[in-house]
Amino acid sequence: MQRRKKMCIFARKKVKMMTTRKLRFAIFGNIYQPKKSVSIQKILACLAQHEDEVYIERAFYTFITEGQQLPLSGIRIFDDNNFEADFAISMGGDGTFLRTASVVGSKQIPILGINTGRLGFLADVNAQEIERTIQALHDEDFAVDTRSVIQVETDGQPLAGYPCALNDVAILKRDTASMITIYATINGETLATYLADGLIISTPTGSTAYSLSVGGPIIVPGTHVFSLTAVAPHSLNVRPIVVSEDSVIELTVESRTHNFLVALDGRSEKLPDATRLTLTRAPYRVQVIKRAGTKYFHTLREKMMWGADQRR
Repeated sequence: MQRRKKMCIFARKKVKMMTTRKLRFAIFGNIYQPKKSVSIQKILACLAQHEDEVYIERAFYTFITEGQQLPLSGIRIFDDNNFEADFAISMGGDGTFLRTASVVGSKQIPILGINTGRLGFLADVNAQEIERTIQALHDEDFAVDTRSVIQVETDGQPLAGYPCALNDVAILKRDTASMITIYATINGETLATYLADGLIISTPTGSTAYSLSVGGPIIVPGTHVFSLTAVAPHSLNVRPIVVSEDSVIELTVESRTHNFLVALDGRSEKLPDATRLTLTRAPYRVQVIKRAGTKYFHTLREKMMWGADQRR
């Protein structure tokens, strides 16, 4: 009887080993954090233990092997978005996560953010949780948040870089202390004429970033809206406004310097006044991995100290 029990236990273990999935991971990382090699070694060791296929962005691979002097074997290198994977891993802060999203977002590959930066609102997995989180991916014990993306089209000089933003699009003045004038319409109807230092059009994901710092609302992901918030407006009557993500937002700008900046998730380009911008929801959504049980409002309180009462 005892021998039969041991055989049953062995059989269960054998089945579990046979059903272990081998996954493909594409890794992106921050190449300006030389003191984060421990996290890099931990994630690579964890993936090797699962015998997963690992692809690393070329710039990050060079940083690891030459800058960190870490030996790597069995790793494949890729450039741009020339790869296929089950999951993407962003190692850094929220800036690295946004850059990762700009590369893999349209591929609809879920992104896991491992925080080696500071705040880590999007990249919310810390170094101590790496092994547990990778195991959860193999066990399919995780959730995926779908996040809206803003797409920018220009009537005039085209954008040189990636034309989409997961966080926000900012229209900003440059080279002068003078404010700019921004004419905004929604679905062809005049919304307002902003006389300000700029205007931020934010997704729910980006509502806790630049938009929040200039008085914009916090928007819970999944609410399918965009917000428009002026930067240092001339008039106190100008307040943030929230519109449907299905809206077509058109913007034209006047400036004394005859040019302005458009920043998509912090990547800025200079455009001439004659350029008309059309902002719409992108035809895809970014897939963000969340550990099972992770709650948005808990993250908001923990990371942003939202609603904290210092008197208690």
